Amino acid sequence: MIDLHVHILPGLDDGAPDPGEALSMAWLAVEDGIESLVATPHINGQYRPERGFLLGVVEQLNNLLLKYGIPLQVLPGAEYLLEPDLPERLDRGELITINDGGRCLLVELPAAFVPPYTERVLYELQLRGVTPVIAHPERHASFCRRPELLQALVSRGMAAQVTAGSLTGMFGRVAARMAFYFLERGLAHLVASDAHSSTGRKPVLSPALAEVERRLGAEAVRKIIDNSRRVVEGQALSLEPAGKVPARGRGFLRAVLERFRR
Repeated sequence: MIDLHVHILPGLDDGAPDPGEALSMAWLAVEDGIESLVATPHINGQYRPERGFLLGVVEQLNNLLLKYGIPLQVLPGAEYLLEPDLPERLDRGELITINDGGRCLLVELPAAFVPPYTERVLYELQLRGVTPVIAHPERHASFCRRPELLQALVSRGMAAQVTAGSLTGMFGRVAARMAFYFLERGLAHLVASDAHSSTGRKPVLSPALAEVERRLGAEAVRKIIDNSRRVVEGQALSLEPAGKVPARGRGFLRAVLERFRR
């Protein structure tokens, strides 16, 4: 398995605070069957490490894993806050795409709203050959209240990634229901841990994928795992729904939204 979203680089954001915790997270990932993961430190107003520095920290962590015999490969990446100048920063060579392959960029929207420049910025990234991957839409209030906002982006060839913990109930019932809703309807295409530690939000995927298999079937798990590989290898993603759309239809969505508004 490949985990595409992990805050494992020590001391760079609100993830692993030191190398010891990074090693603990790495062991958990290996025990869960993860062979490689993408280090995705936050890049926003609070955290702005430069590209060259980040790549150096990834190399240092891989050397540390080799030293302690931990069979895990850490790949470069970052989680970028959606800001109006992202396309220009990409032009200047400042951004790190997933596995630094120039194909997919992990993007996080502001927590409380969808900025008016969202569609323009993401489309400009697409014009430059980069597919935006929208992080954890099931934990975003606007996407949960108005799934059509996410639908509009996905219909233009953008991708989305739900958090493993959302699928197992870590973030509450609404996040869990919306995560499955997005996967079922092809509005989300990837599952990643968004891990921050070895004790709380851990770098594990198998419990979430087991829940996906129970709800949506083994083929859905295969599609998710295959899409993770495609992202790392710089191939086009499959944007088809992970599973069959249930017969619950619009009534199911209305029930979810009613719970969200309470």
